[in-house]
Amino acid sequence: MTVRRGKKLSISIQEHMAIDVCPGPIRPIRQISAYFPRLSPTSPTPISPNPAVSPIPASSPLSLSPGSVASGMGGAQLLSPLLAHGRPGGGGSLSLTSSVDTSVEINSSDSDDCTALGTLEFELRYEHSSSELHCTVLRAKGLKPMDFNGLADPYVKLHLLPGACKANKLKTKTIRNSLNPVWNETLTYVGITEEDMHRKTLRLSVCDEDKLTHNELIGESRVPLKRVKPYQTKHFHTCLEHPPPLPSPTAMGEALRGISCYLREWENEQLHSLEERGRLLLSLQFLPPESLEDKDPEGVEGHRSGGLCVGVKRCAHLAAMDVNGFSDPYVKIYLKPDIEKKSKHKTAVMKKTLNPEFNEEFFYEISLSELANKSLEVTVWDYDLGRSNDFIGGVCLSCHSQGDALRHWMDCLKNKGQKVERWHILTNELPQTVSHD
Repeated sequence: MTVRRGKKLSISIQEHMAIDVCPGPIRPIRQISAYFPRLSPTSPTPISPNPAVSPIPASSPLSLSPGSVASGMGGAQLLSPLLAHGRPGGGGSLSLTSSVDTSVEINSSDSDDCTALGTLEFELRYEHSSSELHCTVLRAKGLKPMDFNGLADPYVKLHLLPGACKANKLKTKTIRNSLNPVWNETLTYVGITEEDMHRKTLRLSVCDEDKLTHNELIGESRVPLKRVKPYQTKHFHTCLEHPPPLPSPTAMGEALRGISCYLREWENEQLHSLEERGRLLLSLQFLPPESLEDKDPEGVEGHRSGGLCVGVKRCAHLAAMDVNGFSDPYVKIYLKPDIEKKSKHKTAVMKKTLNPEFNEEFFYEISLSELANKSLEVTVWDYDLGRSNDFIGGVCLSCHSQGDALRHWMDCLKNKGQKVERWHILTNELPQTVSHD
């Protein structure tokens, strides 16, 4: 601002407010975690949060920022912020070995952030006879405040990993304005097989419910189901942790950015192929041909031909296909190859439910030798009036199947006359031979 000689110095109200409010250039506000970097015990000296101390330029891929130190590895696991060691000021050379140690320390269960987020107490019990997994969410203590009043509105939601989706999500009630909520609520997963208990992991996420904005995650705890033994109640008291960081290409060089995008696309494809749409309880029974000695009231002897009896019992945790959060499911079964196209059977439609009970049986007149070369395709659909029905999930049982489907099929062929029941996971893969009718 220039002032001519002989004129009185005057400052407008806009300039006056600008001088008072903005005395200098606006700088980003640092988080308090930037002043307390969490480093590995193997690192001799912490890094100073003052960027003036570090001689590394900001454009370098190895440069450090308070945000990257606070978020624990910045998001990328291939290239993470490196620890400094050497002279006491926090400057000096950077070590790749120290960065690996920091990643292990931050993601470990002994992290200081665990107690800062709170603790969760729950119990797990697996009933092998009914294929049910009971999770009793007891209480949480010392949760992190999420609202302006210094409190939170916490609830707990459960997911089964891998393959987490809305179909296998269970949720507790919400406790208002509490950092030490008590639920004492039991959530039950139906159709959990022994294979699930060996390869699945239960994720318990504690979230804060907000009516006006989106819900916020407070922390989570993950428990491998293989730690739970059948018919034994196991008690857990765990510290809540931050979810594992996702790899971010922005923190990588140009060469690694393409690799990261490729790996992310491949991971998304794998998760999509493993998506679960619910569970189906099927019963199979091969009835050998036999003569009926008993006579009917008219005195005529009867004869029953052999065949396969398929029982559609029930479904559990189906994916919601309608806007009301439910589905109108029904089941279709085929025995392929079906040259004459006479093997199609359908159950009744159950309205507005994700856990329908059908209890219907269908019979195929076929010999055992012919059945060995057949495949049973079972699909679950959502009925929509006036438009095409939505595919929910399906499963195929044959001698060429894998896992539970193969075991169920072989048990049916070996145990003639016995009814064999087994739960099956419905996947989002639609058999090519199935139509939408």
